[in-house]
Amino acid sequence: MKILHVITTLDVGGAEMHLLSQVKGQSARGHTVHVAYLKGHGTLVADFERAGAKRVFGLGSTLASPFNLARAMSEVDLVHTHLLKADMLGALVARATFRSKKLVASKHNDEQVLKRPLVSFVHGILGSAPRRTIVLSDHVGRFIARWGRVDPKRITRIYYGLDRAPFEVAARMDPKERTAMRASFGFGPDDVVFTCVARFAPQKAHDVLLKALRSARAQPGGERVKLLLVGDDPFGDGRVKAEAWARELDLGPACVFAGIRRDVPDLMAASDVFVMCSLWEGLGLVFLESMATGIPVLSTRVSAVPEVVVDGQTGLLVPPQDVEALAAGMIRLAADPTMRARLASAGRARVAASFGIDRMIDETLTVYSEVLSQ
Repeated sequence: MKILHVITTLDVGGAEMHLLSQVKGQSARGHTVHVAYLKGHGTLVADFERAGAKRVFGLGSTLASPFNLARAMSEVDLVHTHLLKADMLGALVARATFRSKKLVASKHNDEQVLKRPLVSFVHGILGSAPRRTIVLSDHVGRFIARWGRVDPKRITRIYYGLDRAPFEVAARMDPKERTAMRASFGFGPDDVVFTCVARFAPQKAHDVLLKALRSARAQPGGERVKLLLVGDDPFGDGRVKAEAWARELDLGPACVFAGIRRDVPDLMAASDVFVMCSLWEGLGLVFLESMATGIPVLSTRVSAVPEVVVDGQTGLLVPPQDVEALAAGMIRLAADPTMRARLASAGRARVAASFGIDRMIDETLTVYSEVLSQ
């Protein structure tokens, strides 16, 4: 099968890393895979080429992209779009060129912009073009059916799958190496390191996280709480704003900005807790990564997060935008290494049982076969 994946960007993010796994798995199963992207820096182009993609290319300027996409669509058996802008362009081009019968879309998040009446209306028209819409969680499925106006009969839920190997290898990191990595960020052996791997986007509410860090450190025992922020904002000034907030809150060396890193499994293994206080979340691949590494999760009870992180079993969930509740979760986890170990063990087992990568790839290819057989 010749497959064309179309995605909004090829910069580091959850949807992009998910697609990377799909491309690797589909290529390994003998399919010819092409990947096109609309905008951005193309940070992951080389990664996709190493994963087996035969061709990875940008679609060009806004005026040229529809024509380039139409040409690329004509050369493959199936087209699979990812993220809202790519979904909309893919649907528009597919309709204009009478190729909707081989179009599949994936929804990786509960895109809040769909709550705007005009956007919802337009999406309802274009969203009917794909023969099947894949959602990564039940929550996103309900959201897309309601706000995206997609027929539920055309929606299939396929949970993200994770290649656990690099995270399980990192979990066996030599204690001396772990100590050295922590020290490279200024963290001591007795510190409790909370790590957040996320784009500096409003959705991730870094301002709430930074305020919670200050609140936690002001409480008894909180001086050991440290925060490592991994990621950047390739499309805006989110990181710059977060760094300014950290200075205003006088967090000093207790908060370290690490930028984009390629050693995320090792960073997680050197940490004690994964923390992210999103305002909404389609699923959260980083939750799976942290649980596979063997560290518990502290996050917000929003969207699809409870489908992944079981409160009290694999992590702790708190209300969104609640600084004090998040700070209390930090203090609670920092003070109880036995709890952290129990949550971590359950999280590792949950990922292995429910979020395997082979299942995800096979279920996706099954959808492709069903679409092409219609």
